[in-house]
Amino acid sequence: YFIADRREGIGVCGWILVSISFILVLITFPISIWACIKVIREYERAVVFRLGRILSKKAKGPGLILILPCTDTFVKVDLRTVTCSIPPQEILTKDAVTTQVDGVVYYRICSAVSAVANVTDVHVATFLLAQTTLRNVLGTQSLAQVLAGREEIAHSIQDILGSATEKWGIKVARVEIKDVRIPTGMQRAMAAEAEAAREARAKVVAADGEINASKALKQASIVLSESPASLQLRYLQTLTTLAAENNSTIVFPLPINMLEGLGQKNRGG
Repeated sequence: YFIADRREGIGVCGWILVSISFILVLITFPISIWACIKVIREYERAVVFRLGRILSKKAKGPGLILILPCTDTFVKVDLRTVTCSIPPQEILTKDAVTTQVDGVVYYRICSAVSAVANVTDVHVATFLLAQTTLRNVLGTQSLAQVLAGREEIAHSIQDILGSATEKWGIKVARVEIKDVRIPTGMQRAMAAEAEAAREARAKVVAADGEINASKALKQASIVLSESPASLQLRYLQTLTTLAAENNSTIVFPLPINMLEGLGQKNRGG
């Protein structure tokens, strides 16, 4: 049961007072018109109270509205989006790690009557509820989940806030987790863990490279063993490559069988 949903009338005495107020306005016209006409901006709405009761379930405005100066009062409500910055909250995660988390909540008032009639200060109430919801949601998550799943956590907080503030006439547009601060000792431990994991992966990659290289060398040795001349050609090609990279003189021995072959050819000639 909400105050904004009440449909009771103002009673006979109330109508008498309203009639007297209207007559006074007519008697003092046009001076009284300046007290009766109010201007409501495009982004504002006015909740009018007549003898302490809300005049209608729908707020008035924008533009000109007419009120009776003796019996009517009104409250202006801003419908623009409000940015609510949540200060850093000290949170103990599921795996017993102390962190400081802050965030931002974007919301706006979609029902001016509910925002005025159902809660004392809608902005303070939304701010405190956002703080509590942030602590409750992050308290059920581990540190790894908090660091990796910010978007999912933000959507969860938005859903909880939206369902809780709907009766206040609030529409939660967006929730963002700005920063997650962890202790310095935990940062060093996480850095050491990440470095060890990278070194382990590097060693695995190097070992895989050695295995592949050994397999390739084995296949090359099989091919070279089938043709002894190809081994000599590969030897000469390697020397050519070294000579091109380094400007130096290379002395290498000639195989004996090549010299014997040349000597036999000279004798025959």
